[in-house]
Amino acid sequence: MAGTSQTAPGDRGGDMSRDDRPDPATEAFVAHRNLLFTVAYEMLGSAADAEDVLQETWLRWAGVDLGTVRDRRAYLVRVTTRQALVRLRTLGRRKESYVGPWLPEPLLTAPDVAEDVELADSVSMAMLLVLETLAPTERAVFVLREVFDLDYDEIAEAVDKSPAAVRQIAHRARAHVAARRPRGVVSPAETRDALEAFKQAVETGDLQRLLDILAPDVVLLGDGGGVVRAALEPVVGADAVAHLLGRIAAVALLQPAQVNGSPALILRLNGEIDSVMAVRIDDGLITGLYAVRNPEKLSHMERETTLHR
Repeated sequence: MAGTSQTAPGDRGGDMSRDDRPDPATEAFVAHRNLLFTVAYEMLGSAADAEDVLQETWLRWAGVDLGTVRDRRAYLVRVTTRQALVRLRTLGRRKESYVGPWLPEPLLTAPDVAEDVELADSVSMAMLLVLETLAPTERAVFVLREVFDLDYDEIAEAVDKSPAAVRQIAHRARAHVAARRPRGVVSPAETRDALEAFKQAVETGDLQRLLDILAPDVVLLGDGGGVVRAALEPVVGADAVAHLLGRIAAVALLQPAQVNGSPALILRLNGEIDSVMAVRIDDGLITGLYAVRNPEKLSHMERETTLHR
C-alpha cells in the first residue's frame, strides 16, 4: 500500500504523519504490540518466530481500511493468531529434525510480569512445555481463552471454527493441561529459595545438599540444538542430575535472573552467557530443570522483554 512502512512499528520505526505523530494504523499497532507479541510467543515458544509473526501481522494491518474495523485490538489479535497458527505448523515440522530436546526460547522479563501471577504461570518454561503437547488449534484456543480471556465468538473468528466447536476444544485443552501442569501454585519466593539452595549446592560442590533439593525422579532437559554440547536425551534421577551439575561448578558463574516471569539462573563462562536454567518445582522439590544452551535461543537474554495481556 502506497505510503505504508514495510517495517513493523516497534522494530525500527513506522509511518509518521506530517506533524510527526504516528498515523492511526501505526498508533493502534504500537499500542497493542506487547499484547500481540505475548499472544504469538505463548503460541510458539519462540521469540524469534513471534517477532516474525508480528511483522506479518503489521504487513496485513497496514493495508486495512480502518473504517471497516470495529474493534482494532480484537482484529489485531485475530490476525496475529492466524499467522501464529501457520508458523506453529511449520515449527512442528522443524522440531521433528531438531537435534536433542527442544526447549522454549527464554526471555529476560521485567519484574512486573511476575506480579501478574496468571501471566507468569502461562509463560513459564514448565507451562510452555505443557502447551507443546497440544495440537495447534487447541493451543491457540487455550491461550486465547485461559490466558487472555477472549470470549468464544472472538476465538472462533481467530481459528475459523464455530463457537460451539471452540467450546469443545477449550474443554478438551483445559483437561489436557490440568493433567500435565505443575501440581500446585509456587510463589516466586519459594522458587527463589529453592534456586538459592540449588545455586549454593552447585557452587560449593555439596552433593548431599544438592540431592536434598532435587526430587528423586527429577528430569533435566538440555537444549543445545546440535550447535553446542548438551545431553541428547533427558537426564533422569537425582543422582544422575546431581553428578552432571557437579561438573559445571568449577567453571561457571551462576547469576540469578528473572526469566519468563519466574526466578531462574544464568550460567556464564568467561563473562558470556553460556546457558539459561529454569526450574519446575512440585511440593518444595525441583522436579524439572530446563537448560537452554543453543546460542540461537539466547539473544533475548541481553535485554528485558515486556509481556502484556
